[in-house]
This record gives sequence, structure tokens and C-alpha cells, in this order.
Amino acid sequence: MSKNDLRLGVNIDHVATVRNARGGTTPDPVRAALLAQKAGADGITAHLREDRRHIIDSDIDGLMAALDIPLNFEMAATEEMQAIALRHKPHAVCLVPEKREERTTEGGLDVAANDNALAAYIAPLAAAGSRVSMFIAADQAQLDASHRIGAPVVELHAGAYSDAWAEERWNDRDEELRKITEMAAYGHSIGLEVHVGHGLSYESVAPIAALPEVKELNIGHFLMGEALFRGMEGAIVEMRRLMDEARG
Repeated sequence: MSKNDLRLGVNIDHVATVRNARGGTTPDPVRAALLAQKAGADGITAHLREDRRHIIDSDIDGLMAALDIPLNFEMAATEEMQAIALRHKPHAVCLVPEKREERTTEGGLDVAANDNALAAYIAPLAAAGSRVSMFIAADQAQLDASHRIGAPVVELHAGAYSDAWAEERWNDRDEELRKITEMAAYGHSIGLEVHVGHGLSYESVAPIAALPEVKELNIGHFLMGEALFRGMEGAIVEMRRLMDEARG
């Protein structure tokens, strides 16, 4: 863990995307996760989607067996995924919305509209020892609903903020940062542990890392892209440096 108590979770999904583009066994997501662990990642995130477009079941088996740092198992709230999570009992389970036609997770889970069903869904996961997180928009109603159903953690979706930064839409960027800032503080005030993820880069990470209520950033696609040029260690060390600099 970093000296400033801001954790970095590294998502290794897109190592599996490259593997699956050709078939076979390389590149191996488990090897990538072990390199990330060595480079200073505080946790590994892997999203097992219904269509298995990147991470597959054997990857989860391998990650659970190999890692010394926590696995954050991202999944949709389906019976199939609940059974897999209960079999493995990962450190953390993050519930995300999922559509087959999307390229990546497009928005946050609507906890407020499904609070009764989600409360029943997460109860056995929590009983099995997994910390349950809700991947939600930076919206007070979603934070309140997550708290109401007993989820100890929320991850705020930073996609709109990250897109606005990349597209140089500065007013939109500032507005999205305002929402994340206010909702991180609000979530902390009602007893939730607040994480942020989706789309963060070297350029956009500092304002989020500087928020004192945020305890973890989950970053994947950008780091896997940078690893092509810097290597896995170099990519993660630089992100870790920028996070600690902003927090410090």
C-alpha cells in the first residue's frame, strides 16, 4: 500500500482481450497480474463478463491461486456470477451493469431502482467474506441506495470526466470533477468507502487522486496500453508516482 493510503487497483482485462483476439494462451492475464503486483499494485481487478469477451473462468481460477494481493472480481448481478463468486470468495466483488452490445461499461448500476433485489443478492456474498462494492454514477440517490442495502463500498464511475478530459471539453471536465468531488465527500460522510474508476490516465488522475475521501483508484485500459511502450512495471510505477504526488 502506498504511503499516502491511496490504493491502486490494476485491471488486467485487456491482456485477455489481446489473447482472445488470436486464441491460445498468450499473453497470459495471470502473468500480467503478477507483474502488476511486483510493480506496486495494491490489488487486481478482473471483470468476468457473461459473454467471456476477455477474462474467462480459468483466468479467475489462476488469479485466485497466484495472487498475494486482493482480487476485485467485477461482475453483473446474475445468478451465474453469484455462484462463481461464492465458489471463489474473492476479497472484493464489484457489481457493474452489463450489456452485450457495449464496448465497455457505459454507466453506473441503478441501485436506487433495484435496492430490494440487490440487498438480497449481496447478502450471501457478504456472508462469504467478500467486500461488496457498487459501481455507480456520482449521484446522491445512488450513494444513499448503496448505503441502504448494506454495501460497504462504492466505486464512482469516472468515464464522463475522463472522456471530457481526453476530448478537451474543459467545462464538462470541471463539472464532472465537481460531481465526483461532492459525492466522494458525501459518500464518506455516510460511512461508505469511496473508490473511483474508469478511463483515468496520467493526465486526468491527479485531481481525483487528490480527493482525501477516495481510498482506491481502479485503472485498466490506459495502463495496459502504456505497458506496450513502457513495460508493465514502468507504466504502473509512473501512475503510482502521479497518484502519490497528487495525494501528498
